[in-house]
Amino acid sequence: MEPRIWLSLARMGGREQEFIQEAFDTNWVVPLGPNVNAFEKSLRDFLIENRELNIENEDKCVVALSAGTAALHLGLILLDVGAGDEVICQSFTFSASANPIAYVGATPVFVDSEPDTWNMDPELLEEAIRDRLAKTGRLPKAIIPVHLYGMPGKMDEMMTVARKYKIPVLEDAAEALGAEYKGQRCGTFGEFGVLSFNGNKIITTSGGGALVCSCKEHADRALYYATQARDNAPHYQHSCIGYNYRMSNICAGIGRGQMFVLGEHVTRRRAIHDLYVKLLEGVNGLRVMSQPEGDVFNSNYWLTCITVEPEEFGASREEIRLALNANNIESRPLWKPMHMQPVFKDAPYYGNGVSERLFEIGLCLPSGATLTDNDIERVVRVIKHLACKL
Repeated sequence: MEPRIWLSLARMGGREQEFIQEAFDTNWVVPLGPNVNAFEKSLRDFLIENRELNIENEDKCVVALSAGTAALHLGLILLDVGAGDEVICQSFTFSASANPIAYVGATPVFVDSEPDTWNMDPELLEEAIRDRLAKTGRLPKAIIPVHLYGMPGKMDEMMTVARKYKIPVLEDAAEALGAEYKGQRCGTFGEFGVLSFNGNKIITTSGGGALVCSCKEHADRALYYATQARDNAPHYQHSCIGYNYRMSNICAGIGRGQMFVLGEHVTRRRAIHDLYVKLLEGVNGLRVMSQPEGDVFNSNYWLTCITVEPEEFGASREEIRLALNANNIESRPLWKPMHMQPVFKDAPYYGNGVSERLFEIGLCLPSGATLTDNDIERVVRVIKHLACKL
């Protein structure tokens, strides 16, 4: 059998070991140190690279953490979200976007997607806000939009709604490092932004994440909570509940090395998407998810996704997935919407059926930067073989 083609493996750039060795040589094998500081700085510099487009981004600060989920959790804490509050969250996403809402004792309010980018529908967002205010007498405490699969959401429309009702935005850019909306990097639009460096993301620290803060005061507070909320005292004193969420200097060394090849990784993911589009052009009933036309959206194409209309194509999404697996190729259904998850069955939901339909007919294809053109051609051959059965 041919070698396994994985959905999205990490790709090393060559300098990671250099910074890891430096940590060992200097005995900085702890959740702080030079690699952490340098990684945070390089992330911050990357995120505000197009700073002339948004002067507000000059004040952004980055705090490296143990996971993107930890970043979401701290973001909610810093927004003073707690028991009895409601938080609007995109339904079409991974559970990590919604779970931290439960961590702080709040209730998620799920909003469906619009069909152009598969991200939070701005019209449904406003409908949800108005309805929650009418039913509870209170506005939601925060909004969590997600840039799904690296595709930027319609940030102008969503931020306009958020500002209208004075609700802060906690932007989930876990899948969108390097993606841009109107030239501005994803993760820098909200009061807080969240990044992930899980092993399958654009860059990795083997795990890990980061909280993008709008000012140094917020970053300092996030760091306080992330290091067990230890007060400034010669002894161990704690006035707040804290968390062990800081990134280690070893993991940050991997991330520091990855930053040198971040641009290459994004370029390769985009090239893989373009190759899928080219090779699958003209296949009836099959569509490769692509960004809307124009210069507004610039996806990193973390994962290339397809939708399959079984009646036209001749096979279902699940039959394609099974055929790929039989040929030693990993693929994955699109995220099951949060409002369909048993754990959130009682949460309020404002929908239009978009995410449910996408879950039924959508599939993520192998997209990692380690893949060759031959690998992509092999994936497409399996898909086209099913189409040829018509």
